[in-house]
Amino acid sequence: MTETECAILEQLRNLDATAAQRGDVLPILAELTRLSRTLPANADPDLLHYLNRRSYEKARLFLEGIDPETGACRH
Repeated sequence: MTETECAILEQLRNLDATAAQRGDVLPILAELTRLSRTLPANADPDLLHYLNRRSYEKARLFLEGIDPETGACRH
């Protein structure tokens, strides 16, 4: 995983935690947008797709090594 992908994953986890506490997610969303723009054009197309579509849960799962299309049972 690249340094940028690690930073994105950290922000995605921050987003989940902040949203769960009903905190201000706008700075996190702005940072995710900024980080997403720094990914190279040859980054994984699935990751680029999830981030461009703002499918942040799928992006987080992808970066955690879980197939976002099958999901992960949370129970």
